[in-house]
Amino acid sequence: MPKPYEVIGEGLGRPRTPAVRDNSRHQWEKNRARRPRPERAESGVTERDTGLGTGDLVFYAKYRETGASRELAELFGVPEGTALVERTYRTRCAAESAPFSLVTSYLVRDMLAGNPDLLDDGKEPWPGGTQNQLFTVGIEVDRIEERVTARPPTPQEARALELPPGTSVLVVRKTSYDIQDRAVDITHITLPGDRTELVFTTALERW
Repeated sequence: MPKPYEVIGEGLGRPRTPAVRDNSRHQWEKNRARRPRPERAESGVTERDTGLGTGDLVFYAKYRETGASRELAELFGVPEGTALVERTYRTRCAAESAPFSLVTSYLVRDMLAGNPDLLDDGKEPWPGGTQNQLFTVGIEVDRIEERVTARPPTPQEARALELPPGTSVLVVRKTSYDIQDRAVDITHITLPGDRTELVFTTALERW
């Protein structure tokens, strides 16, 4: 289980809870997507990544409607300007002031038409996460592609994540595809390089 460690910032040691993000988290989330609500509400992927309990976390979500940019339109396979739901998430340890990551997720609005609750950020935090949300409108996620790059943070990112000087960020573009091979969720995630570990485990077919 992850434990707090010392990160040096502005000459002072500050305890910051680390997060270990491994790719098995997606199957873990899918396995829970069809479970009863009380079971889904017990914990989420942030609890899994950090070892914290639900009561140790402060969660923020904000939704708004926006039009698909050229890049997002190409990724979703829809016309530019198509109505999207943009979802902004910030989750932090209650004992800390900086979030674990900066997350912006995009869904095609028409895909959510069967469940108006998916347009209401007042329903967050949603037990079971995005895969359960999609399940409520008949969408099953088949695979998830994550592209990871590293770069210096923007001034806004450095302030929001409370990064020590010289710390890079890891930027993830996460695309979820359904069983019809459609992109159904595109998420941009900015992770602080001083407290995030990425772990990838690849199962190989046996001879």
